[in-house]
Amino acid sequence: MDFAYDARTEELRRELLDFMDGHVHPAEQVFHDQLAALDDPFAWTSAPVLAELTTEARRRGLWNLFLPGDSGGRGAGLTNLQYAPLAEISGRSGHLAPAAMNCAAPDTGNMEVLHMFGTPEQQERWLDPLLDGRIRSAFAMTEPDVASSDATNIETAIVRDGDHYVLNGRKWWITGAMNPDCEIFIVMGKTDPDASRHRQQSMVLVPRDTPGLTVVRPMTVLGYDDHEHGGHAELLFEDVRVPVANLIGEEGHGFGVAQARLGPGRIHHCMRAIGVAELAIELMCRRVEGRVAFGRPLSRQGVVREWIAESRVAVEQLRLLVLKTAWLMDTVGNRGAHTEIQAIKIATPKVVQEIVDRAIQAHGAGGLSQDFPLAAAFAGIRTLRFADGPDEVHKNSLAKAEIARHTGDR
Repeated sequence: MDFAYDARTEELRRELLDFMDGHVHPAEQVFHDQLAALDDPFAWTSAPVLAELTTEARRRGLWNLFLPGDSGGRGAGLTNLQYAPLAEISGRSGHLAPAAMNCAAPDTGNMEVLHMFGTPEQQERWLDPLLDGRIRSAFAMTEPDVASSDATNIETAIVRDGDHYVLNGRKWWITGAMNPDCEIFIVMGKTDPDASRHRQQSMVLVPRDTPGLTVVRPMTVLGYDDHEHGGHAELLFEDVRVPVANLIGEEGHGFGVAQARLGPGRIHHCMRAIGVAELAIELMCRRVEGRVAFGRPLSRQGVVREWIAESRVAVEQLRLLVLKTAWLMDTVGNRGAHTEIQAIKIATPKVVQEIVDRAIQAHGAGGLSQDFPLAAAFAGIRTLRFADGPDEVHKNSLAKAEIARHTGDR
């Protein structure tokens, strides 16, 4: 068993670390200030410094790293195992680095859907400009009126009318939708309510300027509007008409398409979250070494050392589990790695949330403020316990598989 990264991964790691230290981290405050000066702070793609970073990322070959090796030359041709340590590094500046490299959600998942299921015409019209970073996109599945943790509950109606589909319904928590450069929505709804539970849903492409589509409002996460990711939004579809050619895949296959999309998305979130944890540990160590309470540095307090030690052990455990999952996805496919994908989705947000919370505590009241990135990181990580399926759904499914594994031969 070899725990070393291969030569290609090491080469890209060195390149990415140099890019982060020399360009991304120095640009973080600049990016924030430029967004604050915009008339629309959700238009993060308009920040001049981002254009500079994307140009540099392309020059270094750090572009579309997330796309798998069979992407026909559209990406970097990496495996999941090769991409994992790169995504972790980018997670240390999660609001800027992934965007600079065109590796930011939800565009990554949408590009994968179009790559796997899109027609040549759909790929030319939407995938190519997304891969080139000229437009942004959103994925509209979650709804306010149903428990969307069970995706078969989705109620948005997609009704065939001649050569068009007509959509009616409401969506919310649609990431990226507030960005005016978000030009296309992948929308999941029901085309046949009378079919079997997992054959009722379909997905269609809805351009932003389609009559009847309204971006109702931005939504906050623990008080943060998340404008540096293009925001989350509530959407309203009122007699929205799109051509039948905008169907992704086949009618009734929307649930399967969603599952194919969410598997890679889950591991990408976990990869980046480990980077968040590493940053939190680093900030915690620096803070406690430089603060004195009750006559000695906080770093000499037993409880603080316990936080740091437990955090280090937890991160190492998570990283190994994520790397194993990535390896399985590469070798036996997403279906074969299903149990491990669920395991990392359960473990990673919860553990990283605990580490960030310790770092906040170590910073004192400052940890709750805008002067450090920890409060915003906490809000973002807390979101991951819902994104791509809540903890409870994954735990239930994982437990069922475990019970069957131990009782199936009896």
